[in-house]
Amino acid sequence: MLKGRKVPGRGETAAAHYAFGPLEDDIIIKHRLLTRTTTTRGEPPLKKLQKKFTAFALEVEKEADNYADCERLAKAFLQELNTFEIPLLKSKAVIDANVREKENFNELKDDINRQILQAQNDIEDLKKQLEESKIERQHKEECEAIRKLIAMQPPRSETQKIITELEKEIAMLEAENTAGSRTLDLRKKQFALLLHVVDELQNTIEEEQRSLMEEMRTAIDEHRTGLEDANGGPEAMALD
Repeated sequence: MLKGRKVPGRGETAAAHYAFGPLEDDIIIKHRLLTRTTTTRGEPPLKKLQKKFTAFALEVEKEADNYADCERLAKAFLQELNTFEIPLLKSKAVIDANVREKENFNELKDDINRQILQAQNDIEDLKKQLEESKIERQHKEECEAIRKLIAMQPPRSETQKIITELEKEIAMLEAENTAGSRTLDLRKKQFALLLHVVDELQNTIEEEQRSLMEEMRTAIDEHRTGLEDANGGPEAMALD
């Protein structure tokens, strides 16, 4: 894999160029793992092992007194096989380690997910506690404001004293009102009686005036009658 190179004069990283595509790269990696080839140079270990085995097998098939050569080729083959087996054991150890690491990673992932879920639940609980704390604080502030208002008021003893004095004053005013009402009723009765007396007196005066007028008319008539009799009556006055 090649790294991106900078274009001169622009100061920007150009797009990375790769010698092989992703699919070809996977094929090459699989081939290297199977053939135990880590570089593109040299002969692959599996091919070398195949050559050693082929040389040993061909030597065994010869009908000749070649025990020394067969033993030599067998040892070379076994040595090459041991050489080929060591990387396989290392790869197996790496695979086992990767499997254990993956299991550990999955356990860690599950543990992290549980912790995230627990943290989310804790956050929700803390939100509820925060709302409850806000409401409780608001209630405390309201209680404190009420307490200050109460503290500004006079003591209970003074308030009770004022209430007692007001109750006495109200009782006195009610007594005065009752007395005033009784006096007013009495004055109304007296005034009604006075009006009645005045009316009776006025009627009496009118009666007396009428009687006096009648007496005066009677006296005048009697006086006129006496004069007429003294002068001889109307006829004598006519003869004269």
